[in-house]
Amino acid sequence: MYSLWSPLNKAAILLLALVVISSCKKKEEVIPVALPTTPTTTNPNNPDYNTTPYTLPDYFGFPKMPMMSSNPLTEEGVALGRKLYYDPALSHGGPLQGSACASCHFQEKAFSTPGTNNSVLPHINLGWNYSFLWNGKIEGTMEDIMRFEVEDFFKADLSQIKASAEYEDMFFKAFGKNSITTENAAKALAQFFKTLNSADSKFDQYKQGKLQLTDKEMVGFNIFNSEVGDCFHCHSFPLFTDNAFHNIGLDSVNVAGDGRGEVTGIASDNGRFKTATLRNVELTGPYMHDNRFKTLEEVVEFYNSGVQDNKNLDPLMTKSHADRKLHLNPYQKEALVAFLKTLTDRSFVENPDLAKP
Repeated sequence: MYSLWSPLNKAAILLLALVVISSCKKKEEVIPVALPTTPTTTNPNNPDYNTTPYTLPDYFGFPKMPMMSSNPLTEEGVALGRKLYYDPALSHGGPLQGSACASCHFQEKAFSTPGTNNSVLPHINLGWNYSFLWNGKIEGTMEDIMRFEVEDFFKADLSQIKASAEYEDMFFKAFGKNSITTENAAKALAQFFKTLNSADSKFDQYKQGKLQLTDKEMVGFNIFNSEVGDCFHCHSFPLFTDNAFHNIGLDSVNVAGDGRGEVTGIASDNGRFKTATLRNVELTGPYMHDNRFKTLEEVVEFYNSGVQDNKNLDPLMTKSHADRKLHLNPYQKEALVAFLKTLTDRSFVENPDLAKP
């Protein structure tokens, strides 16, 4: 009878056992690859390249911010836009060489320009805007205004940026290969601008029931939000601007081609200027399109007793006060200023994520 344990079979069985053991050992050494935990989104400019979505907080009382499908918010795009905002390289080769966005917009002043002859609107909550600049020269999306800033205002040639290995890497991460263009620079800036949002002032916390205003602040709020002061028609919560253009009676004579009239060429638009947001207004003086008022007290007194009649005066200026005067007493004026200061958002002007990288 043939033996199972013959020398030949023993050798074969031993070889088979070694193969099995070796096979088991190899299986035990396989290390599974962890799946990515950070969500990604396909970049529309390069479908083969993935970026990390940037999610804005839900701001109390605010509508959803409009977004362009061709320029979704990403961590990489916001980071690039932030760097460009503070970098004079963006203006290299243009008439404003050596300047950056941050040269005229200081975070500690709510991204406005303090104490200069050039009045600029603050960079606050602009993602909800659809017209830009004091006269509304640029209309459309944030991407449109940033394209204007890069190509027409700074007239950037991007040569310094293209020569930078750091920028090459950041543009690649945000937009893919061969992406250092004025269009993508504008898109990155637009993404960063959409993060410059102020929504955590003392008044915001009051609206959410987190704290109470003082008696004087409440008096000011009631003046602001009623026909007594008439402020709310153009400066209502949450943006505190209607994004429209008004002639508020700064002067008795309207200069041709001034304000909105410069854009439209319509005489009745002369003297009409964009409504500035009142968020962080305590920090954004001097005030008006020409910086004529240095303090909030001067602004309040203008509305109280200094509105000038002219043929283009907005009807809102006489809606509740035919004589163009509010007739506020000294305490009421103080209270109105006190309320305006509740719109200051320290978390916005001190946010390190918005500061120079």
